[in-house]
Amino acid sequence: MPESPTKVLSSHVPAPGASGPNGGPPAAPKPKLKKLRLTFILLGLCSLAIVSTVFGMMMAVASDLPKLENKAEFKAAENSLVYSMPTSKGASPAELAQLTGNNNRILVEASEISPNIKHAVIAIEDKRFYEHEGVDYKGIGRALYQDVLAGSAAQGGSTITQQFVKNALAAQGDRSVFQKLRESALAYHLEREWSKEKVLTQYLNSVYFGNGAYGVEAAVRTYFGDDDADASAPTTPEPGAEASDDDLDEHFALTATPAEAALLAGMIASPSMYDPAQSSARATERRDQVLVRMRDQQLITEAEYQEAIATEVPTEKEIDPPQPDSQQPYFTSWLTQQLVDRYKAPAVFSGGLKVRTTLDPELQYAAEQAISGRLAGVGPSASLVAIENKTGEVKAMVGGTDFESLPFNLATNGQRQPGSAFKPFTLVRALEDGVSPDATYASQQKVLGPPGRQFEVNNYEDSYAGVASLRSATATSDNSVFAELGLDVGTKRIAKLANEMGVRTEISTNPAMTLGGLKEGLTPLEMAYAYSTIANKGLRVSGTLASSRGGPVAIESVNGGGRDFQNEKVTERVFSEEVGETAHELLAGVVTSGTGTAAEIGEFAAGKTGTTENYGDAWFAGFNEELTVAIWVGYPDKVQPMETEYAGGPVAGGTYPAEIWGDLMRQWIVIRDRRAEEAGTDDEESTEDVPAAPTEPIEPVEAAPAPTEPEPVDPAGEAPAPADDAPAPAPAPDPAPVPEQPAPTPAPAPAPQPAPPADGGAGGGEAAPE
Repeated sequence: MPESPTKVLSSHVPAPGASGPNGGPPAAPKPKLKKLRLTFILLGLCSLAIVSTVFGMMMAVASDLPKLENKAEFKAAENSLVYSMPTSKGASPAELAQLTGNNNRILVEASEISPNIKHAVIAIEDKRFYEHEGVDYKGIGRALYQDVLAGSAAQGGSTITQQFVKNALAAQGDRSVFQKLRESALAYHLEREWSKEKVLTQYLNSVYFGNGAYGVEAAVRTYFGDDDADASAPTTPEPGAEASDDDLDEHFALTATPAEAALLAGMIASPSMYDPAQSSARATERRDQVLVRMRDQQLITEAEYQEAIATEVPTEKEIDPPQPDSQQPYFTSWLTQQLVDRYKAPAVFSGGLKVRTTLDPELQYAAEQAISGRLAGVGPSASLVAIENKTGEVKAMVGGTDFESLPFNLATNGQRQPGSAFKPFTLVRALEDGVSPDATYASQQKVLGPPGRQFEVNNYEDSYAGVASLRSATATSDNSVFAELGLDVGTKRIAKLANEMGVRTEISTNPAMTLGGLKEGLTPLEMAYAYSTIANKGLRVSGTLASSRGGPVAIESVNGGGRDFQNEKVTERVFSEEVGETAHELLAGVVTSGTGTAAEIGEFAAGKTGTTENYGDAWFAGFNEELTVAIWVGYPDKVQPMETEYAGGPVAGGTYPAEIWGDLMRQWIVIRDRRAEEAGTDDEESTEDVPAAPTEPIEPVEAAPAPTEPEPVDPAGEAPAPADDAPAPAPAPDPAPVPEQPAPTPAPAPAPQPAPPADGGAGGGEAAPE
């Protein structure tokens, strides 16, 4: 039989000399028991440490609660300062603006805020606001689940209470793990000390709604205020004091309708993205999303919902932002939104930031003088953007003539039809595809496009060359050649290239776009930045602190409030250097012998004129070795023909725009050469050291003679912008030369500017050849 297995009764080894139960040695203690005892002791100590830490944190948090009060925050606010470029070598930058929320902020009580606003904010930001205790664990779980499904951060899980705490602490600039834990602890503890109504009211008093509106009362006044100047400019309460009937004629936040409340609530997530002045379509879509939530949560009735969605959002003419404390409000208002998008409103308006910008005060002054010298008392207005080629930095910006009465920024938001100023994008696309500048085309009346989408192309006064090279067609802006060329290389490919060069607007691909007839126009900022890519021979220059990803730069550095950021240059090659050199050569021909001779400056210069149908918009965009400048001239509030404003003749790209460009660039040469001399170097490209902005007008240089640019006449008037799938209208013919006209005498003061445009775009295809 096999051996039976031995039964092991015990594995313990008796200790020497010890007595067991039967007189033998006892069993030794189990090692596992020792480890278990040690573990319990350590766990106890850790638990005690955690409890002590949490208790200490909660005590510290409790002491922080009074600091979160709107009054305390108001008193502790420290203005942020904005500076222009240094005025001379070794000198400190000059102060350009102060950014403060307190000057325009009005603190209101819960009873002074419309229930519509409260309902709208809760509906879109935190529908479980009255159910959670400061931290919504269900909401966090739902957000995480949606993020996993989307593969990215699709939803936020923070409550209104957490957002309020984050806003209140944002000025400190600390986003460490400890700070985030502190925020959660504060939110949890806050709701044990404050009522829900107080939390919501304090939150609404601390939210930024864009366009300088800090707090809900300022927001309602900015976007829906009374047109009466007295009613729209209330007395600001003393720091730390709520608004009262003595301070205000009326509590505007108390009267907000569902449509108004929904628009404001929708803007909280991104004031710039949902700004009705920037995009009425996006703002309307977001507002309607909030209204749907309000209806679904039974916060408004079906009748109120239907009435609200039928309401138009305010236009840029109806929006009345607070007056900024700035020497250059158009530039700093654009800059401020960039800062808010990066660092949040509390840090920007009360965090004591020190922001050094790219603005060149002397060049800015020269730009304003160049415009007023040509347009004062004439009628049309102008907008201008100047960009330094090697850095992508905005050095000058003219967005209008009177920010207080007309705050709409034409330079950044004025989307107008570019006309033939769009042709360089077609030109670069063709050169990149291998088309020779000496390739020839038939210059004659043509019918182009596929069946069903054909359109007729004509040159001005039926003036055709018979046969034209790409070189000569660029100089004379031959519609016949560029329409055929554009369709050959492809409208979608032209649009894609323009976006890669720096145009942010989505460009339509209808056939008329080959001649500048777009569904949505372009801004001077877009045009200047995209042309700077040509100036850099195919290299798009941006920075780490750019206004948008891969866009122009307005910020050189940000310091203070725990922040220390320096802009670093970022470049991307869009097309080859060889193509860039050829584009330089062809566009220089526009200035030396083509439609832009008024832009001659005595050294290398290249660019393109542009004029739209019926002389509604006129452009010149061009560059020299250091700067790229785009100039638009027209009536901002509407597309109004400018048929007699140029000494009795029409305003085209080769008239006022090219002249203003020439005046500015000739003055730039004076500034540049003087700076080089002061710096003790012969490097004429040096722009590192900037002398102080002039206190007296700069000695004007002699203006160039008026151009002999041919421009269009379209007796049929302006046509609407074509849809992408519709045949393009027949472009207006390209012009023959017009007699030389004398340059107008500069007037002493800028001309008054009309109200801004309602839709930012002129219709129709390229009607005005240059």
